[in-house]
Amino acid sequence: MNSIVLFAVTAVGGESPLQEISRTFGFNWRHLTAQVISFCIVALLLKKFAYNPVLKVLEQRRQQIAQGLANAEKIKTELARTEASRQEVLNQANLQANKLIEEARAAAARVQEQETQKAIASAAAIIAKAREASAQEHAKMLSDLRREVGRLVVQTTTQVTGKILTVDDQRRLAEETTKQIAA
Repeated sequence: MNSIVLFAVTAVGGESPLQEISRTFGFNWRHLTAQVISFCIVALLLKKFAYNPVLKVLEQRRQQIAQGLANAEKIKTELARTEASRQEVLNQANLQANKLIEEARAAAARVQEQETQKAIASAAAIIAKAREASAQEHAKMLSDLRREVGRLVVQTTTQVTGKILTVDDQRRLAEETTKQIAA
């Protein structure tokens, strides 16, 4: 406020402080007006050819950054979805593998049971054949024993009686001995 008062007071000699300042510093209204017009022209040219293109470039970059962020968010979402899908596929594969392993174990148990049954049947057949062979051997041995006992009876009878037995006598004695042994 003091400065306004100073400007309003006229100096000694009848000049206002503004006139004195303008004379001291060489102020000229025509030069000031020309400089203001030049400044406005330069400002308009800079605005049109420099400032507006820079603003457009900055806006484009801002849009590209926003689009890049949106794409990054989409990629992040897609990556999460892909990861979840991959994890689900792995879980399904693990379940399927476990199922196949269980099926293989069950099949192996069935095959083992079948092979065990075959082995048991084969062993039973071998035992049956062995019993049959043993029975045949036993029957053969009994038959041989009867013949031998009959021969011994005939020989003993021949020696005890001192008589030579005929073929009919020997056959009859062998048959009687066989009947007695069989009973």
